[in-house]
Amino acid sequence: MRTKPLLAAVILALVAGLGFMLYRGFGPVPAAAQCTTKVGDVTVSLEPDQARNATIIAAIGVRRGLPARAVSIALATAMQESKLHNLDYGDRDSLGLFQQRPSQGWGTQKQVQNPYYATNAFYDVLAKIEGFESMKITDAAQKVQRSAFPDAYQAHATDARAMASAMTGYSPGGAFSCVSEGSTQSGSQATVARGLTRAYGKLQTRNVGDSALIVPVDKGADGARLAWSIAAFAVAHADRLGIDAVSFDAHTWSNGARSSRGWQADKSASADQLRLRLH
Repeated sequence: MRTKPLLAAVILALVAGLGFMLYRGFGPVPAAAQCTTKVGDVTVSLEPDQARNATIIAAIGVRRGLPARAVSIALATAMQESKLHNLDYGDRDSLGLFQQRPSQGWGTQKQVQNPYYATNAFYDVLAKIEGFESMKITDAAQKVQRSAFPDAYQAHATDARAMASAMTGYSPGGAFSCVSEGSTQSGSQATVARGLTRAYGKLQTRNVGDSALIVPVDKGADGARLAWSIAAFAVAHADRLGIDAVSFDAHTWSNGARSSRGWQADKSASADQLRLRLH
């Protein structure tokens, strides 16, 4: 009987076909969807929604011209209060990323569950605290939050500093990356531009055909930092915005199965522009 050899041949063909699909960038992602920040010897792993919320917090800090220290404080606070999940519950009437209480004047229930509103509300208070830049992270966070556990925020200080450094562009070259399942929807230049504008304010952008969006990068360290911050935001939100690849300064990150490789060297990626290729 030739049943066993035939079965073995079929199985071998299926395995070979799956391997080829993965090699070509099709099929399932070889690792669970997650995002990672690696700065020095500090590595922080985040679930996709945590990463999206963290990059929103960083982007708004950049938009407001706040120092990276402010972003570190905000991230440590959200890590303690909600583990960077946008919660629809909490102690008493606490809600959202920062567990802000409508009864304490933070805003309506709907507002404090909006990550953009909640982050701006946090920064509004933080910016009024004299000398927050030189305070311990937990002390500055406590002056905003007035928590019953004032020392709890310091446990997240190291991870928050690493995330802030990567997401505000102070740690360039792909310090933040995501393994993504790949976008299930086609991206549009208008949608991507609106997403970036909502986070960073008005940006100069340029369409390339109907398949890419370009963000010109100003010369100098400030321009490069902004570009790397936008790149981190684009990677974290790639599935939602329909972004297939992000390229800047000799590096490219690709969505889907290819995302497990992280940022790859790419000599064609210019330092003069951030390029977002759409799905």
